[in-house]
Amino acid sequence: MKPFAYFKASDEAAGVEAGTHPAARFIAGGTGLVDLMRLGVEAPAEVVDVNALPWGQIESTAEGLRIGALVRNTELAYHPAVTSGYPVLSQAILSGASPQVRNMATVGGNLVQRTRCSYFRDVGVAQCNKRSPGSGCAAREGFSRMHAILGGSDQCIAVHPSDMCVALAALDAVVFTRGSRGPRTIPLGDFHTLPAAHPEVENVLERGELVTHVFLPASALARRSTYVKSRDRASFAFALASAAVALELDGKVIRQARVALGGVGTRPWRSREAEQALVGQPMSRPLFERAGTAAVAGARPVRDNAFKVKLAARVIVRALERAGEMA
Repeated sequence: MKPFAYFKASDEAAGVEAGTHPAARFIAGGTGLVDLMRLGVEAPAEVVDVNALPWGQIESTAEGLRIGALVRNTELAYHPAVTSGYPVLSQAILSGASPQVRNMATVGGNLVQRTRCSYFRDVGVAQCNKRSPGSGCAAREGFSRMHAILGGSDQCIAVHPSDMCVALAALDAVVFTRGSRGPRTIPLGDFHTLPAAHPEVENVLERGELVTHVFLPASALARRSTYVKSRDRASFAFALASAAVALELDGKVIRQARVALGGVGTRPWRSREAEQALVGQPMSRPLFERAGTAAVAGARPVRDNAFKVKLAARVIVRALERAGEMA
């Protein structure tokens, strides 16, 4: 790890100002940045600590849930307003990482965490457009079992690693930020970017811009929601494929639906195709299977990850079954 300067932001303005420096990086829980610094993937000249900023609260109102960017994942997962009103979010968080990591990791950090692509994280591999733009993508010709089948490009097929963000995508989350140009409101679906020709650009945040909080609207959809994750081992494993679903029912007929996928996309993957297949239809296993098929119709697998096409469709079916069974 290379030497770096440390700055503890005492207020929002100071944090934003420090973060505008080209070689500065923000730190809260440190579960992402410190790991990448140890690997040599990140080498900031200055680390800006934002833990003193007033963004550590969860506020529940009739309109929805306001979640501060510095709320730790463990607190969020077990908060009564989340477990009762947004169960998919609690389930997604608890399916990820380990208790020790969840105790430190923050909501804001989770939103901006970087990929777990092994080629990105190995500085001995020269070809990584995300780490070194223009160098190539080793994953396209290399071992690609964990990589994306949706949203990739010729430049990058690195999968987005977050479980929490998949749940947020299914909950119509809105991200609030503060930067040098003032506050912004960004729908979660517009927050993360596709790799296209610039895999090094992973979200729409400007230099120095900080996530302040996330808002989840209250809805019948949110209350009937669930998360299903397929992985190689029972704990501390990233998704091979996961699904966050939310349903609003009129008897057995689906009035509204939200479907999002993890482990298969270059960003948290909202499937409007699956949602369209579900709305207005009575629940049934064949309907759920059609929705799963619709969700992966645009998949572009490479050599080692073609199995994810069927797997992603199947986790959607299982998640829809569980949501349909909820009281």
